[in-house]
Amino acid sequence: MSDTLHVDTPTATSHDRLARAHSNTESGWDEASVSQLNERGDTALPASSISISSPAPGDAAEKEKDKYTVPGLERGLLILSQFSRHEPVLSAPEIARRLGIPRSTVFRLLTTLEQLGFIERDETGRDYRLTAAVLRLGFEPMATKDLTELARPILERLRDVTGCTCNLVVRDGRSVVYVGRVAQHSPYANTVHLGTRLPAHATLFGRVLLRDLSFDALQTLYPEERLHQVTDKTPATVAELYRVMQHDRQTDYVFDKDYYEAGIATLAVPVWGGGQKIIASLGITVSSADDDTARLSHLASQACRAARELSGLLDHIVIATNSQH
Repeated sequence: MSDTLHVDTPTATSHDRLARAHSNTESGWDEASVSQLNERGDTALPASSISISSPAPGDAAEKEKDKYTVPGLERGLLILSQFSRHEPVLSAPEIARRLGIPRSTVFRLLTTLEQLGFIERDETGRDYRLTAAVLRLGFEPMATKDLTELARPILERLRDVTGCTCNLVVRDGRSVVYVGRVAQHSPYANTVHLGTRLPAHATLFGRVLLRDLSFDALQTLYPEERLHQVTDKTPATVAELYRVMQHDRQTDYVFDKDYYEAGIATLAVPVWGGGQKIIASLGITVSSADDDTARLSHLASQACRAARELSGLLDHIVIATNSQH
Protein backbone atom coordinates (compact mmCIF):
# COMPACT_ATOMS: atom_id res chain seq x y z
CA MET A 1 0.00 0.00 0.00
CA SER A 2 1.25 3.47 -0.77
CA ASP A 3 2.13 5.90 2.00
CA THR A 4 -0.79 8.19 1.20
CA LEU A 5 -4.39 7.22 0.54
CA HIS A 6 -6.32 9.85 -1.44
CA VAL A 7 -10.10 9.42 -1.50
CA ASP A 8 -11.91 11.56 -4.05
CA THR A 9 -15.46 12.74 -3.65
CA PRO A 10 -18.08 11.59 -6.21
CA THR A 11 -18.53 13.39 -9.46
CA ALA A 12 -21.53 13.69 -11.74
CA THR A 13 -20.55 11.51 -14.70
CA SER A 14 -21.03 7.78 -15.08
CA HIS A 15 -17.45 7.23 -16.25
CA ASP A 16 -16.09 9.10 -13.23
CA ARG A 17 -18.18 6.94 -10.92
CA LEU A 18 -16.79 3.84 -12.61
CA ALA A 19 -13.23 5.08 -12.23
CA ARG A 20 -13.81 5.93 -8.57
CA ALA A 21 -15.33 2.51 -7.89
CA HIS A 22 -12.36 0.85 -9.57
CA SER A 23 -9.88 2.92 -7.52
CA ASN A 24 -11.55 2.06 -4.23
CA THR A 25 -11.78 -1.62 -5.18
CA GLU A 26 -8.12 -1.76 -6.12
CA SER A 27 -6.97 -0.17 -2.87
CA GLY A 28 -9.49 -1.95 -0.67
CA TRP A 29 -10.34 1.25 1.18
CA ASP A 30 -13.18 3.71 1.07
CA GLU A 31 -14.07 6.77 3.13
CA ALA A 32 -16.06 4.70 5.63
CA SER A 33 -13.06 2.42 6.21
CA VAL A 34 -10.77 5.40 6.70
CA SER A 35 -13.16 6.92 9.24
CA GLN A 36 -13.37 3.68 11.22
CA LEU A 37 -9.60 3.34 11.36
CA ASN A 38 -9.19 6.87 12.67
CA GLU A 39 -11.85 6.34 15.34
CA ARG A 40 -10.01 3.24 16.55
CA GLY A 41 -6.67 5.01 16.44
CA ASP A 42 -5.32 2.25 14.24
CA THR A 43 -1.61 2.82 13.71
CA ALA A 44 -1.57 0.92 10.42
CA LEU A 45 -2.95 3.96 8.67
CA PRO A 46 -1.98 7.16 10.54
CA ALA A 47 -4.25 10.16 10.12
CA SER A 48 -1.36 12.26 8.86
CA SER A 49 -1.02 9.99 5.86
CA ILE A 50 -4.67 10.29 4.81
CA SER A 51 -5.86 12.99 2.42
CA ILE A 52 -9.60 13.31 1.87
CA SER A 53 -10.73 15.92 -0.65
CA SER A 54 -13.14 18.54 0.60
CA PRO A 55 -16.46 18.39 -1.21
CA ALA A 56 -16.99 21.08 -3.78
CA PRO A 57 -20.25 23.06 -3.87
CA GLY A 58 -22.99 20.88 -5.30
CA ASP A 59 -21.25 17.61 -4.43
CA ALA A 60 -23.77 16.89 -1.69
CA ALA A 61 -26.52 16.63 -4.29
CA GLU A 62 -24.39 14.29 -6.38
CA LYS A 63 -23.67 12.12 -3.34
CA GLU A 64 -27.39 11.91 -2.70
CA LYS A 65 -27.93 10.73 -6.29
CA ASP A 66 -25.11 8.20 -5.98
CA LYS A 67 -26.85 6.60 -2.99
CA TYR A 68 -29.47 5.24 -5.37
CA THR A 69 -27.11 4.23 -8.16
CA VAL A 70 -26.54 0.49 -8.78
CA PRO A 71 -22.96 0.27 -10.13
CA GLY A 72 -23.38 -3.18 -11.67
CA LEU A 73 -26.49 -2.16 -13.60
CA GLU A 74 -24.86 1.09 -14.65
CA ARG A 75 -21.79 -0.72 -15.93
CA GLY A 76 -23.87 -3.28 -17.81
CA LEU A 77 -25.89 -0.61 -19.59
CA LEU A 78 -22.75 1.34 -20.40
CA ILE A 79 -21.30 -1.79 -21.99
CA LEU A 80 -24.41 -2.25 -24.16
CA SER A 81 -24.21 1.41 -25.23
CA GLN A 82 -20.68 0.93 -26.61
CA PHE A 83 -22.00 -1.12 -29.54
CA SER A 84 -23.21 0.79 -32.58
CA ARG A 85 -23.98 0.40 -36.25
CA HIS A 86 -20.40 1.40 -37.04
CA GLU A 87 -18.89 -0.81 -34.31
CA PRO A 88 -21.13 -3.89 -34.05
CA VAL A 89 -18.35 -6.10 -32.65
CA LEU A 90 -16.13 -5.22 -29.68
CA SER A 91 -13.55 -7.06 -27.60
CA ALA A 92 -13.48 -7.21 -23.81
CA PRO A 93 -10.13 -5.35 -23.60
CA GLU A 94 -11.50 -2.54 -25.78
CA ILE A 95 -14.60 -2.17 -23.61
CA ALA A 96 -12.44 -2.16 -20.48
CA ARG A 97 -10.24 0.56 -21.98
CA ARG A 98 -13.20 2.75 -22.92
CA LEU A 99 -14.92 2.47 -19.55
CA GLY A 100 -11.79 2.50 -17.44
CA ILE A 101 -12.66 -0.58 -15.39
CA PRO A 102 -10.70 -3.82 -14.83
CA ARG A 103 -10.80 -6.49 -17.51
CA SER A 104 -11.85 -9.07 -14.94
CA THR A 105 -14.90 -6.95 -14.07
CA VAL A 106 -15.74 -6.46 -17.76
CA PHE A 107 -15.45 -10.21 -18.33
CA ARG A 108 -17.92 -10.95 -15.53
CA LEU A 109 -20.36 -8.34 -16.85
CA LEU A 110 -20.07 -9.67 -20.39
CA THR A 111 -20.65 -13.21 -19.15
CA THR A 112 -23.78 -12.07 -17.33
CA LEU A 113 -25.11 -10.22 -20.40
CA GLU A 114 -24.33 -13.27 -22.54
CA GLN A 115 -26.21 -15.59 -20.17
CA LEU A 116 -29.20 -13.22 -20.28
CA GLY A 117 -29.13 -13.36 -24.08
CA PHE A 118 -28.33 -9.68 -24.73
CA ILE A 119 -24.92 -10.33 -26.31
CA GLU A 120 -23.20 -13.23 -28.01
CA ARG A 121 -19.72 -14.21 -29.16
CA ASP A 122 -18.81 -13.58 -32.77
CA GLU A 123 -17.35 -16.19 -35.12
CA THR A 124 -13.89 -15.89 -33.56
CA GLY A 125 -15.23 -16.74 -30.12
CA ARG A 126 -13.30 -13.83 -28.60
CA ASP A 127 -15.29 -10.70 -29.40
CA TYR A 128 -18.90 -9.77 -28.66
CA ARG A 129 -21.94 -8.39 -30.48
CA LEU A 130 -25.52 -7.52 -29.56
CA THR A 131 -28.39 -9.93 -30.12
CA ALA A 132 -31.98 -9.33 -31.15
CA ALA A 133 -32.97 -9.35 -27.46
CA VAL A 134 -31.59 -5.81 -27.15
CA LEU A 135 -33.66 -4.68 -30.12
CA ARG A 136 -36.79 -6.15 -28.58
CA LEU A 137 -36.23 -4.11 -25.43
CA GLY A 138 -36.32 -0.84 -27.31
CA PHE A 139 -38.10 -1.30 -30.60
CA GLU A 140 -41.07 -3.46 -29.68
CA PRO A 141 -42.43 -0.82 -27.26
CA MET A 142 -41.60 1.91 -29.78
CA ALA A 143 -43.44 0.03 -32.52
CA THR A 144 -46.65 0.64 -30.60
CA LYS A 145 -46.11 4.38 -31.02
CA ASP A 146 -47.07 6.11 -34.21
CA LEU A 147 -44.86 8.43 -36.19
CA THR A 148 -46.19 11.58 -34.60
CA GLU A 149 -45.56 10.33 -31.06
CA LEU A 150 -41.95 9.56 -31.87
CA ALA A 151 -41.47 12.87 -33.66
CA ARG A 152 -43.08 15.18 -31.10
CA PRO A 153 -40.15 15.54 -28.64
CA ILE A 154 -37.71 15.86 -31.54
CA LEU A 155 -39.76 18.64 -33.10
CA GLU A 156 -39.96 20.40 -29.74
CA ARG A 157 -36.21 20.29 -29.28
CA LEU A 158 -35.70 21.54 -32.83
CA ARG A 159 -38.10 24.42 -32.18
CA ASP A 160 -36.28 25.31 -28.99
CA VAL A 161 -32.82 25.32 -30.56
CA THR A 162 -33.83 27.19 -33.72
CA GLY A 163 -36.61 29.44 -32.48
CA CYS A 164 -38.69 28.46 -35.52
CA THR A 165 -41.95 26.65 -36.20
CA CYS A 166 -41.22 23.01 -37.05
CA ASN A 167 -43.37 20.57 -39.01
CA LEU A 168 -43.65 16.89 -39.83
CA VAL A 169 -45.31 16.05 -43.13
CA VAL A 170 -46.26 12.79 -44.86
CA ARG A 171 -47.56 12.09 -48.35
CA ASP A 172 -51.04 10.79 -49.11
CA GLY A 173 -51.22 10.19 -52.83
CA ARG A 174 -50.93 13.54 -54.59
CA SER A 175 -51.17 15.53 -51.35
CA VAL A 176 -48.91 16.23 -48.39
CA VAL A 177 -50.48 16.21 -44.93
CA TYR A 178 -49.18 18.05 -41.86
CA VAL A 179 -49.21 15.40 -39.12
CA GLY A 180 -46.90 17.11 -36.62
CA ARG A 181 -46.44 20.79 -35.85
CA VAL A 182 -44.71 22.67 -33.05
CA ALA A 183 -45.35 26.38 -33.46
CA GLN A 184 -43.18 29.29 -32.46
CA HIS A 185 -44.72 32.74 -32.05
CA SER A 186 -43.76 34.86 -35.06
CA PRO A 187 -44.86 38.16 -36.59
CA TYR A 188 -45.76 36.60 -39.92
CA ALA A 189 -48.89 34.57 -40.60
CA ASN A 190 -48.89 30.95 -41.75
CA THR A 191 -52.07 29.30 -42.93
CA VAL A 192 -51.12 25.67 -42.23
CA HIS A 193 -52.14 23.67 -39.17
CA LEU A 194 -52.37 20.02 -38.18
CA GLY A 195 -54.25 18.13 -40.86
CA THR A 196 -53.64 20.72 -43.59
CA ARG A 197 -53.39 19.11 -47.03
CA LEU A 198 -51.42 20.76 -49.84
CA PRO A 199 -50.59 19.64 -53.39
CA ALA A 200 -47.39 17.60 -53.22
CA HIS A 201 -46.00 18.76 -56.56
CA ALA A 202 -46.23 22.42 -55.50
CA THR A 203 -44.47 22.23 -52.11
CA LEU A 204 -40.91 21.62 -50.96
CA PHE A 205 -42.17 18.94 -48.58
CA GLY A 206 -43.81 17.24 -51.54
CA ARG A 207 -40.60 17.36 -53.56
CA VAL A 208 -38.81 15.57 -50.74
CA LEU A 209 -41.56 12.96 -50.35
CA LEU A 210 -41.94 12.28 -54.08
CA ARG A 211 -38.28 11.87 -54.89
CA ASP A 212 -38.24 8.10 -54.26
CA LEU A 213 -40.51 7.65 -57.27
CA SER A 214 -39.20 6.68 -60.67
CA PHE A 215 -40.14 8.81 -63.68
CA ASP A 216 -42.71 6.22 -64.77
CA ALA A 217 -44.27 6.13 -61.29
CA LEU A 218 -44.38 9.93 -61.24
CA GLN A 219 -46.15 9.97 -64.62
CA THR A 220 -48.67 7.44 -63.33
CA LEU A 221 -49.35 9.67 -60.33
CA TYR A 222 -49.65 12.78 -62.56
CA PRO A 223 -51.01 11.64 -65.94
CA GLU A 224 -52.06 15.17 -66.96
CA GLU A 225 -49.98 17.05 -69.52
CA ARG A 226 -49.52 20.12 -67.34
CA LEU A 227 -49.44 20.45 -63.56
CA HIS A 228 -51.56 22.95 -61.66
CA GLN A 229 -49.57 26.15 -61.09
CA VAL A 230 -49.73 27.55 -57.55
CA THR A 231 -46.88 30.04 -57.94
CA ASP A 232 -44.43 30.81 -60.69
CA LYS A 233 -42.02 28.40 -58.97
CA THR A 234 -44.33 25.39 -59.35
CA PRO A 235 -43.01 22.88 -61.94
CA ALA A 236 -45.20 23.04 -65.04
CA THR A 237 -44.81 19.41 -66.14
CA VAL A 238 -43.94 16.01 -64.72
CA ALA A 239 -40.64 16.11 -66.60
CA GLU A 240 -39.74 19.44 -64.98
CA LEU A 241 -40.75 18.17 -61.54
CA TYR A 242 -38.62 15.05 -62.01
CA ARG A 243 -35.58 17.11 -63.06
CA VAL A 244 -35.91 19.28 -59.96
CA MET A 245 -36.19 16.22 -57.71
CA GLN A 246 -33.13 14.66 -59.33
CA HIS A 247 -31.20 17.74 -58.23
CA ASP A 248 -32.76 17.54 -54.75
CA ARG A 249 -31.37 14.02 -54.32
CA GLN A 250 -27.85 15.42 -54.37
CA THR A 251 -28.44 17.56 -51.27
CA ASP A 252 -29.23 16.87 -47.62
CA TYR A 253 -32.09 19.37 -47.59
CA VAL A 254 -34.10 21.66 -49.86
CA PHE A 255 -34.72 25.32 -49.17
CA ASP A 256 -36.60 28.03 -51.04
CA LYS A 257 -38.51 31.23 -50.42
CA ASP A 258 -42.07 31.95 -51.54
CA TYR A 259 -42.26 28.51 -53.11
CA TYR A 260 -45.86 27.83 -52.13
CA GLU A 261 -46.85 30.83 -50.06
CA ALA A 262 -45.62 34.42 -50.34
CA GLY A 263 -43.56 35.61 -47.39
CA ILE A 264 -42.77 32.08 -46.19
CA ALA A 265 -39.46 30.25 -46.63
CA THR A 266 -39.29 26.50 -46.05
CA LEU A 267 -36.43 24.13 -45.30
CA ALA A 268 -37.32 20.46 -45.71
CA VAL A 269 -35.36 17.30 -44.89
CA PRO A 270 -36.23 13.64 -45.60
CA VAL A 271 -36.98 11.21 -42.78
CA TRP A 272 -36.07 7.62 -43.57
CA GLY A 273 -37.79 4.48 -42.33
CA GLY A 274 -37.12 0.76 -42.61
CA GLY A 275 -35.73 -0.29 -45.98
CA GLN A 276 -34.24 3.18 -46.57
CA LYS A 277 -37.55 4.55 -47.76
CA ILE A 278 -38.55 8.17 -47.27
CA ILE A 279 -41.64 8.03 -45.05
CA ALA A 280 -41.89 11.65 -43.94
CA SER A 281 -40.35 15.07 -44.26
CA LEU A 282 -39.29 17.24 -41.36
CA GLY A 283 -38.94 20.96 -41.84
CA ILE A 284 -38.66 24.50 -40.59
CA THR A 285 -40.58 27.57 -41.73
CA VAL A 286 -39.15 31.08 -41.46
CA SER A 287 -39.83 34.46 -42.94
CA SER A 288 -38.72 35.02 -46.51
CA ALA A 289 -37.10 38.23 -45.30
CA ASP A 290 -34.52 36.25 -43.35
CA ASP A 291 -31.37 36.51 -45.51
CA ASP A 292 -28.78 35.55 -42.91
CA THR A 293 -26.62 32.89 -44.57
CA ALA A 294 -25.02 31.80 -41.32
CA ARG A 295 -28.43 31.38 -39.73
CA LEU A 296 -29.64 29.30 -42.67
CA SER A 297 -26.61 27.04 -42.28
CA HIS A 298 -27.42 26.64 -38.58
CA LEU A 299 -31.07 25.83 -39.31
CA ALA A 300 -30.10 23.28 -41.94
CA SER A 301 -27.60 21.61 -39.62
CA GLN A 302 -30.12 21.34 -36.80
CA ALA A 303 -32.94 20.11 -39.07
CA CYS A 304 -30.70 17.43 -40.59
CA ARG A 305 -29.64 16.33 -37.12
CA ALA A 306 -33.27 16.08 -35.99
CA ALA A 307 -34.19 14.10 -39.12
CA ARG A 308 -31.31 11.68 -38.51
CA GLU A 309 -32.46 11.20 -34.92
CA LEU A 310 -36.01 10.42 -36.00
CA SER A 311 -34.77 8.19 -38.83
CA GLY A 312 -32.67 6.28 -36.28
CA LEU A 313 -35.79 5.58 -34.22
CA LEU A 314 -37.60 4.35 -37.31
CA ASP A 315 -34.71 2.34 -38.75
CA HIS A 316 -36.11 -0.98 -37.49
CA ILE A 317 -39.76 -0.03 -37.80
CA VAL A 318 -41.81 -0.15 -40.98
CA ILE A 319 -44.62 2.37 -40.61
CA ALA A 320 -47.52 2.04 -42.99
CA THR A 321 -48.29 5.30 -44.76
CA ASN A 322 -50.91 5.83 -47.44
CA SER A 323 -48.49 7.20 -49.99
CA GLN A 324 -49.03 4.81 -52.85
CA HIS A 325 -49.69 6.31 -56.26
